[in-house]
Amino acid sequence: MIEKLLKTRNPKSPNSSKFPLIMTRKSSLLKQTLILSAFTVLIIYVSFNTFLSYFTTTATAGVSATTSSFFAEQISRENFQDFPVKATGNERKVKVFMHDLPKKFTTGIIANHALARGYSNLSKVSYPGHQHMGEWYLYSDLSRPESERVGSPVVKVNDPEEADLFYVPVFSSLSLTVNPVQVGKVPVSDPVYSDEKMQDELVEWLEKQEYWRRNNGRDHVLFAGDPNALYRVLDRVKNAVLLLSDFGRVRSDQGSLVKDVIVPYAHRINVYNGDIGVDERQTLLFFMGNRYRKDGGKIRDLLFQLLEKEEDVLISHGTQSRESRRTATRGMHTSKFCLNPAGDTPSACRLFDSIVSLCVPLIVSDGIELPFEDVIDYRKIAIFVDTESSLKPGYLVKLLRAVSTKRILEYQKEMREVKRYFEYSDPNGTVNEIWREIGQKLPLIQLMINREKRLVKRDSIEPDCSCLCTNQSTLFTSL
Repeated sequence: MIEKLLKTRNPKSPNSSKFPLIMTRKSSLLKQTLILSAFTVLIIYVSFNTFLSYFTTTATAGVSATTSSFFAEQISRENFQDFPVKATGNERKVKVFMHDLPKKFTTGIIANHALARGYSNLSKVSYPGHQHMGEWYLYSDLSRPESERVGSPVVKVNDPEEADLFYVPVFSSLSLTVNPVQVGKVPVSDPVYSDEKMQDELVEWLEKQEYWRRNNGRDHVLFAGDPNALYRVLDRVKNAVLLLSDFGRVRSDQGSLVKDVIVPYAHRINVYNGDIGVDERQTLLFFMGNRYRKDGGKIRDLLFQLLEKEEDVLISHGTQSRESRRTATRGMHTSKFCLNPAGDTPSACRLFDSIVSLCVPLIVSDGIELPFEDVIDYRKIAIFVDTESSLKPGYLVKLLRAVSTKRILEYQKEMREVKRYFEYSDPNGTVNEIWREIGQKLPLIQLMINREKRLVKRDSIEPDCSCLCTNQSTLFTSL
């Protein structure tokens, strides 16, 4: 009975003996599936990484126009077209339109300059050489066919509607020197030419132009290399980008590094084409120039008194005559250091004569501003001494004699590297660098234009935010 009950309560399934086998088979199948899945995921991961690596490398190097990869071609044509142009390495050039000024503001000034000196055959007259002739080089650059301006940072356009900036090619510096005797210094009953009249007429012409009025002249560029150029009308053109040698005669509400560009004087002595070295440079310090200047240039006479009797120092009075330039060329090419004190304004042309001579500039001018400082570290090519220190007896000579030959060679090597920046006649020289810096002003110009359009109230007491004081500290000796 008990046995029967046990058999009833614990019936034996007919498939119970096969269950362990089935479980074993299912377990094996599950393992195989998991292994296969993991292997598949691994293959996909490796393939994706390989593809991603290839795409990244291709994108970094730049997608070629002949690339056979459809995906890369689609990325290049569709997705990258909205990226900034700079991402592709093809920066958009700033478009410049040159105003067709009446001849009395350009070649007419050249003709008047020649007539005032007795020339009768004006067909052979050209722009005269002088230290402020950068205005001629920019005019000549934009007068050339665009096909000859290969490498320029800006592109010339003939349609003003296409222009980003407008160049006003007035010869404002030459205009100052038309009369052999400047009006106001010596009585002249009938002056040949009036620079003041030229300035007034220029602004009258500009203020009639649609494109000047459109943005109050903010997108215009004027060359005023001579510190006195356009002095009479500066308040009426101060919105424009001014190309200046320094800020010596410009008020802080008229010009600044924010909107304007510092340009170098044209060097007036021959470029030194020899190698670096000191063997042929027996003179320690050289200076030749006008001893007596106004304003900050009064330091020249004081430096003359301190230095003219020092051994190995050549310092003499000179003018802009041909003979003086020949003497200055020999002196700079055979000297280790060249003195560069302030002139009537903080800068002077001899600094750039020194650089192209590989004669290390000794700059004594506390308020000087220098061209192309965004790319040139002047501490590598010049020595700066503050005015107060320079007037201590024996200070300058002792300082220079302590400079090692190795250090002088380093200065010369750096000057040779940047020399092209100060050569207007170099196809890749000063003119291109000036245009480059002008082009960099465009975003600020557009900002000021848009800001001015939305202002509803202006407080005349507040300074114009496009003009900021930039030179707020004293220079210290740098070696």
